[in-house]
Amino acid sequence: MVKRKIIIVAIVVIIVLLFALIFAVNYFYGESVKRGVEVELYSGDKIVEDVAIEDKVILEEAQQWFANQELQQVEQVSNDGLLLKSIFLENVKSTGKAVILAHGYREQSENMGDFAKFYYDQGFDILIPDARGHGKSEGEYVGYGWHDRLDYLKWIDLLINDYQADKIILHGKSMGASLVLMTSGEELPNEVKAIIADSGYTTVKEELSYQLQHLYNLPSFPLLDLTSLMTKIRAGYSFEEASAIEQVKHNTRPLFIIHGEEDELVPTEMANRLYNTANGEKELWIVPKAGHTKAHTMATSEYEERLLQFIKTASKE
Repeated sequence: MVKRKIIIVAIVVIIVLLFALIFAVNYFYGESVKRGVEVELYSGDKIVEDVAIEDKVILEEAQQWFANQELQQVEQVSNDGLLLKSIFLENVKSTGKAVILAHGYREQSENMGDFAKFYYDQGFDILIPDARGHGKSEGEYVGYGWHDRLDYLKWIDLLINDYQADKIILHGKSMGASLVLMTSGEELPNEVKAIIADSGYTTVKEELSYQLQHLYNLPSFPLLDLTSLMTKIRAGYSFEEASAIEQVKHNTRPLFIIHGEEDELVPTEMANRLYNTANGEKELWIVPKAGHTKAHTMATSEYEERLLQFIKTASKE
């Protein structure tokens, strides 16, 4: 009789734990992958930004300039049937140069406006897509750059075929940085000349494991593994396969990796590992005292000077 009660209690406990795990997996999928959810992200202690007055002026002028531009809307259909949208600014002195700017997690194309004036002043046409599951683009999930890398191959083709671009730069920050790093491992047309990745993560699994530990004090197993399985079923990719660090092994383009020294949203050590693993010509700049994606804010003049020199060298201008 006692043994039977123990068995019943054990079964009830297992069922309760199973339902709790299913709930947790659904919750974490909703927080990390599902479209349109406002989420909290761990970013360490708040960093006091010491921004020079001249850098503030450059950024304010760039933001005002971008807000006053008349932007075109362009679109394409992805390989899996999603309508993807982008904003496009054609340079009045177009010379065949174009940049694709890739925004961060839960952001949209307008969040890359800070970089637009710099590129426009260098004669670039500017394409800023909304990633799938973001902004005006379709998609019910966040791809973390993995499926988006294939979308970027189509955006590149659009620039070549519709706007006669012959020198194309890819520049992304945060999730967008990992997106362009993932794109770097694909077979790219000769028109793609260089890639800039600001504050990118190594793999989706490592980044989400980091977030899970710091936000909820939970280990990655089994919650992250089961969420990855759910993501594979619902969104068509797993956290394990979505890897920038594997893709950069196949990179053949000049690569500039930028990361803040004080980045605790995407740990700085990820930048070092990406740099050490990447194939091809490469450059690494760890920006002192800068938090996540704050290098351009805190060292605007130096950032743009380094960027200009890298682009000139990579494009052999």
